[in-house]
Amino acid sequence: MTRVDLSPRPVEAMSPRQLERRRSLIAAALALVNESGVERLQMKQVCERSGVALGTAYRYFSSKDHLLAAAIADWHRLLLADLTAEQRGPRGGPTSTDRVVRFVRHGMRAYQRQPQLARLRVAVSASTDPFASEALQGMARADRAALDTLMAQHPSPGGDLVRHIVGHAWQGELTAWVTGRTTLDDARHRLEEVVRLVLAP
Repeated sequence: MTRVDLSPRPVEAMSPRQLERRRSLIAAALALVNESGVERLQMKQVCERSGVALGTAYRYFSSKDHLLAAAIADWHRLLLADLTAEQRGPRGGPTSTDRVVRFVRHGMRAYQRQPQLARLRVAVSASTDPFASEALQGMARADRAALDTLMAQHPSPGGDLVRHIVGHAWQGELTAWVTGRTTLDDARHRLEEVVRLVLAP
């Protein structure tokens, strides 16, 4: 008996109309998370909000976890683009350390303004859905690319390891804040200190 492939359609293989449906699902998911949190969110609600049929939604996302991981990854990539543009400067301007410190500081403030999205990021990080994991890996690659841009004028020894450490520190401090183990101010301070430590000349 032939097995049917139930994997969601790859983004690069989607038509413009399919991409629009995918964007509608993501927008609806983010709006609902902001309104009522991630814990109570159901795929049926997302489909009702977006106008996409439930069966159709599963052609784009394998599960609720996959949809939510893709949603936070898309939002985070837009945030990174804004943060990177803010921190770019002429040669002879701020050092890599200064730029990356401001980058993570402003990034934490963005999550402070939308705490439900911080909770979403932490919630999906524990998902075992392989497609959700793939979306989160894409988010991590976007983090590294943004740090590459900020560090380009003042390369740091062990750049790959530095980017890895900063990315994990950011995730760890967000997790500690969202789960109530630390205050946002303490989390932000520790994250900035990690950046200074790993990027210090």
